[in-house]
Amino acid sequence: MNLLGINLSFAVKRWPEPQVWANIVRERLQLDLVQFTFDLLDPWWSPDVLSAMARRVRSAAAAEGIIIHSAFAGLAAYTYNQLLHPEKEGRAAAKEWYKRAIDLAAELGVDSVGGPLGGMSVMEKGREARYRELLDAVRELAEYARAKGLGSLLVEPTPLRREVPWTPEGARQLLADVGTTAVPIRYCVDIGHALYEPLYGVAAGLRPWLDALGDEVAMIHLQQTDGKSDSHWSFTGPRGIVDPTEVLGELRETGLGEIPVVLEVFHPFELADEAVLADLEAGVAELRRVFSAG
Repeated sequence: MNLLGINLSFAVKRWPEPQVWANIVRERLQLDLVQFTFDLLDPWWSPDVLSAMARRVRSAAAAEGIIIHSAFAGLAAYTYNQLLHPEKEGRAAAKEWYKRAIDLAAELGVDSVGGPLGGMSVMEKGREARYRELLDAVRELAEYARAKGLGSLLVEPTPLRREVPWTPEGARQLLADVGTTAVPIRYCVDIGHALYEPLYGVAAGLRPWLDALGDEVAMIHLQQTDGKSDSHWSFTGPRGIVDPTEVLGELRETGLGEIPVVLEVFHPFELADEAVLADLEAGVAELRRVFSAG
C-alpha cells in the first residue's frame, strides 16, 4: 500500500511550532508521515539556531509517532533562480544554500533532501553551458550529501521550459548526463505539474512520467488542480481534474504502488485558520478513504 503523507506547507505562517503541526497531523488529519519544508526553517539561519530548532522538530514528531520522510524546498526557495541563476555569484550562493539545506536535513534525521533545481533567466543565451554547470553542481551536492550521511537527493521537475528538467525525456536525460553520483538522484513528481495542459497539451498526465522514469520516481506530490494552473488545492468540493483512485491505479500499474504519496497544498495566507483546517480534514479524509480501500 502507498504511504500517504502530507507536506508541511500547510503549517507555514500559521502553525510553525513543531508540537502544534505534529498534533494537527496526527490527531486531526490522522496521518503519520510528513515531508518537512524549508519554509518552516530557513537553511540560511545560523547553525546553532537551526540545531536547536531541528531537535525540537525531531522531538515533536517522535512524541506523536510521526515519520519525517524528507526535507524539501518550499515557496521561498522556489522564487529564486537557484542553481541556474544567470550570475555566477547567484549560482554559488544557491549551491551554498543547498549545502546548508543538506546540513539541516541531517540535523532533522531524514534520508533525502531536495526540490526544484532552478530556473534560467528569460535572457539566458548560453543554455548548454548553464546545463553543464548544473550537472557539476548536482554531482558536488551528491558528494556533500553522502558526507553528511544522507541517502539520496530528490529533484522535482517543473512545468516551465526555462527550468531543468521540465519533460519526462529531459528528466531521463538529466540522469544519463549526470552519470554515477555519490548518492542516487531520484525524482519527486508533482501531479499538478504533470497535468499542466498549457505546456504539455493533450499529452499532459502522470503516466508519461512514470513510464519514462520508472523506479527513479521516489515519491509523488499530490494536489488537486484544474490543469490550467499550479493550483495546489486540497481534495474538497467539485473543482479539479485529479482522481486519486486513478492516481493509485497508475502507480500500481507501473510497479510504484509502494512509494510515498504526499499531499502538498497551499492555502491563501489570509484565509481563516479554521477554514484551512476544515479543508485539510475533509480533503485528507477523502484521500485516506481511497488509499485504505485500494
